[in-house]
Amino acid sequence: MAGRPSLPDLATVTSLALVAYAASNILHEGVGHGGACIALGGRPLVLSSIHFECGDDALSALARRGVAAAGTLVNFLAGGVALIALKAIAPARKPHTAYVLWLFTTLNLLMGAGYFLFSGVGNIGDWAAVAAGTVSPRIWRPSMAVFGGALYFFFARRSATWLRRFVGSDDLSTARSRRLTVPAYVAGGLLYCVSGLFNPVGPVLIAISAAAASFGGASGLLWLTRFLRDGAGTEAPVRLDRSYGWIIAGCIVSLIFIAILGPGVRLDR
Repeated sequence: MAGRPSLPDLATVTSLALVAYAASNILHEGVGHGGACIALGGRPLVLSSIHFECGDDALSALARRGVAAAGTLVNFLAGGVALIALKAIAPARKPHTAYVLWLFTTLNLLMGAGYFLFSGVGNIGDWAAVAAGTVSPRIWRPSMAVFGGALYFFFARRSATWLRRFVGSDDLSTARSRRLTVPAYVAGGLLYCVSGLFNPVGPVLIAISAAAASFGGASGLLWLTRFLRDGAGTEAPVRLDRSYGWIIAGCIVSLIFIAILGPGVRLDR
């Protein structure tokens, strides 16, 4: 479709975001915590959209820490692999694939760093479980918070440089960058929270896990575009036109995420 470059299609951006958010979550809970639970000798009990329950009675304290840490580590690994794939393709030729790779990379790296910050500040979450019983909280909490905050800022700034490949340098570049970040942030956060409403564990878990991981962990999407002011994109803006295939995929993924993983799947039957 020729003509003047326009803003990315909102429905398609939203659908791509739903897929990226769901995939990041499943990797964290299922592959990370779940995989470590099995590998270290635990019993997988429940997998939901916002938590993984591991029967760890037979696990050592070190193995429990490994299960707690594995979700974040898998996020970092997934983000690194996706970044390699992103740099290997030309966004202009495969715009939808490139964008979902950029968003998937960004979510995994930001949320991974956010877990350190969150645990350090609030003394809850995965890395609080990892650090508990090791050194004094007066040492690990501020250290972890500073480390997580610095890492989060670094990843947000790097993500902005990768985003430049999409937005171009015309008069719509700022609006285009916002279209690629803000709707994704809102859609992903709502996906996590709506799914969490069906979790039988209760509203506390929703507040801590769903809202914190989505609206908190991905909050960099709301401000990383400010780094684009340091220099406009040198490439032509990428056209992200409507894709009914991705819209259908986003709807299917969301339905599965909410209806099946929301209430949780028991694995010990």
